Amino acid sequence: MHIQLSDKFTTSKLVRFTMSSILMMVFISIYSVVDGFFVGRYVGSNGLAAVNIVFPLVMTIGSFGFMLGTGGTAEVARAMGEKRDKAANQYFSLLTLVTVLMGIFLSLLAFIFMEPLCYFMGASDLIIDDSVTYGRICTLGSVFFMLQGFFQSFFVTAERPKMGFYLSILSGISNIFLDWLLIGVFGMGLSGAAIATVCGFMVSGLIPVFYFFSDNSSRLQFAKPGKDASMIRRSMGNGASEMVTNISRSLITVLFNVQLMQLLGEDGVAAISVMLYIEFVFTAVLIGFSIGAAPVIGYHFGARNGGELKNLHHSCLKIVGLVSVVMFIISELAASALVSIFVVNNPALIELTVQGFRVFAISFLFCGINIFASAYFTALGNGRASAMISFIRTLVLQVTMILLLPKLFGIQGIWMALPVAEALTLGLSFWYFSQQQRIFKIRPTDW
Repeated sequence: MHIQLSDKFTTSKLVRFTMSSILMMVFISIYSVVDGFFVGRYVGSNGLAAVNIVFPLVMTIGSFGFMLGTGGTAEVARAMGEKRDKAANQYFSLLTLVTVLMGIFLSLLAFIFMEPLCYFMGASDLIIDDSVTYGRICTLGSVFFMLQGFFQSFFVTAERPKMGFYLSILSGISNIFLDWLLIGVFGMGLSGAAIATVCGFMVSGLIPVFYFFSDNSSRLQFAKPGKDASMIRRSMGNGASEMVTNISRSLITVLFNVQLMQLLGEDGVAAISVMLYIEFVFTAVLIGFSIGAAPVIGYHFGARNGGELKNLHHSCLKIVGLVSVVMFIISELAASALVSIFVVNNPALIELTVQGFRVFAISFLFCGINIFASAYFTALGNGRASAMISFIRTLVLQVTMILLLPKLFGIQGIWMALPVAEALTLGLSFWYFSQQQRIFKIRPTDW
């Protein structure tokens, strides 16, 4: 049965509606880390460290597409809720154009300055050449990566979440097959890994362009873009929290790399690479749910359905809380198996990573609510609250803990940094929730 944004959502119906977005993000996260799997097995720990050095830069560029996608869906979904479908299509078209132009500019900058950027992000002389090679090839696909993140949100708004899911599967299969072919069969190493990644980006970044240009049956089509600069500013403001979250994740990875390179060398960077890969896949479930739920929240906010907003709020918190607990339990029970996916024939590195991951995984208990809170306030057009949660969570607490705790507890302090930061952020998220209770009383007649 086709589910529409205007429907009344039970908890089970919300899960069904968001499932495509969840699976889409999981598949995207899997093929985003599949390079690490093949590099770890065929190239070794130094190659794995080189990939992790560049990964923050790729994610930073992609975060601008994610910003315009999540922030823009709030504007487009609200326009749809207000029955302004023509304006919604014009907004969508203009946002797509801005994403492409921004991607071209950022890709050129990254390509030109790749070597100093890699040194800044923690590369040692031993892995600098591999890092630059992998990074320059990956930046050639940055525009497609930005479009991928951008269209993730808009497929949900167009009431076609399954299309995003199918594209993510196709992208993932392409990347995995090419990783196997180029690294495992032809022995191309990091160059092969980078080429496979770019091809995956192209699949999920280009196909939506052709779809929305066609005469499709979704709620969105490309139209002549408007010239609404204020809408672009609002979209950037609304999506700034998601961009901050993604850029901050990149900064956190850089800080981890720098700290661990000093304390443990390349093996330390390889260990945190594995932990962050696993975390990326696990939190993709929470991010995917938040992406899927956000247009529903934005639509009912635009339609002034206060009662439905209250139900959505409670259902979302129940779902996110349950998933967070399950993730933590799986992480503790299956830590050795998860680490062994990426590391083979290196018992010392496996032991180091497993011990650290069991502490690191405590963060899963808290991060789900924080991820949802940021997306929730973005959907309501409250970019300030969303940005504050993301800013304090990442650029204040996580950075502070990574810099402070190792001085107090050594290596254990590195693994403790994210759990402590997420636990402290949880209090802030619930404080903002308590301040937003008034929206549950709005009615359509309040216009």
